[in-house]
Amino acid sequence: MLATPAPFSSRQAKETRLSQHTILCLASYEKGHAFLRACKQRGWRVLLLTSLSLKDKSSWPLDSIDEIFYMPDDDKVWDQNDTIFAISHLARTENIERIVPLDDFDLELAASLREHLRVPGMGESTTRYFRDKLAMRLRAREAGVRVPEFVHLLNDAAVREFTGRVPPPWVLKPRSLAGSMGIKKVHSTEELHEFDRGFGDQRSFYLLEEFVPGDVFHVDSIVYEREIRFAVASQYGRPPLDVSQGGGVFTTRLLQRGSEVETALLEANYRVLKGLGLQRGVSHTEFIRSADGAVWFLETSARVGGAHISDLIEFGTGLNFWAEWAAIETADPATGYQRPPIRPAYAGLLVSLARQQFPDTSAYTDPEIVWRMNKEHHVGLIVVSQDYQRISELLASLAERVQTDFQATAPARDRPSS
Repeated sequence: MLATPAPFSSRQAKETRLSQHTILCLASYEKGHAFLRACKQRGWRVLLLTSLSLKDKSSWPLDSIDEIFYMPDDDKVWDQNDTIFAISHLARTENIERIVPLDDFDLELAASLREHLRVPGMGESTTRYFRDKLAMRLRAREAGVRVPEFVHLLNDAAVREFTGRVPPPWVLKPRSLAGSMGIKKVHSTEELHEFDRGFGDQRSFYLLEEFVPGDVFHVDSIVYEREIRFAVASQYGRPPLDVSQGGGVFTTRLLQRGSEVETALLEANYRVLKGLGLQRGVSHTEFIRSADGAVWFLETSARVGGAHISDLIEFGTGLNFWAEWAAIETADPATGYQRPPIRPAYAGLLVSLARQQFPDTSAYTDPEIVWRMNKEHHVGLIVVSQDYQRISELLASLAERVQTDFQATAPARDRPSS
């Protein structure tokens, strides 16, 4: 582990550190700036462990970080034993009270560190339900949540029974990647055998699932001491899998409050998080609603939703999920976590790859536009209104314009970009 120069080196300074509340944040990818700032604003000492490959490329908020440590990495993957050794050595002089993973790929490592240092938070068994798509499906089904039929790619007879009983297409999913990464739609047993031959010894790290057509939704939650303190339901325009693999414009919008579909999604989300045992933090959970109105569980996570969904929620509710997560982790046990009041509005998000290196959206002048993405070869907009129908109409018209003016496509990713 490589560190930035320590601001203090005296024994007195080290003793002072031991009297401070200290949080260690793991981030193999750069994200969570608002989390780091919020922790610092709440008076905590903030340590960041990140990938060495990011050292000269990142723009971390250094004014909110007391020390940064870098782990040698292979495509953002750290050696677990080396990390445990390094953090154990760091704990000789740091009073680490919380360990928080800022990226989905860091959840399991954070759980191992908590177990080893006996720091409060989710251990390895519970964390598995929020990282392993097979484990979360088994647990959700045990909790009475409706889940599409699935089979672990482990036992030949079980796989044959599944493919003989459940008609194609099927969805082939890696157990531990995030979102739609690495997911493939399979249309026949012959196509499945082609994938199978390529897996080799990695086959047991996949599952095969029934394809359930329908609209895809997400529910984003704030949880404190196993109680959901806030949850908001949203609907994707096109399913994220279709966008990631076939191209197009990604959209999502907050659902109409009090609607029948929102009520059904919030109930299903409650049963998922209760059954899987999320203790504290935030969650992004996805569902599908089939043509008959049934709600099916797709997957969940113990993280802030990606693709600027956190920005969508902040503009629509006033809550910054990164900052609220920080407030939960650093809450005084005597007073607990106090959620700020909600500022309810309706919001919609649009994101697309762009052909242009620096796309110009200045011609998009709708007064409801409150945010524009500033990223090369990307277009992103957030619109806000008190009128739910206006958001739906705006997203539809803006998506059509963006598709004509800017849209580009790229191959689906099997790992997140740096």
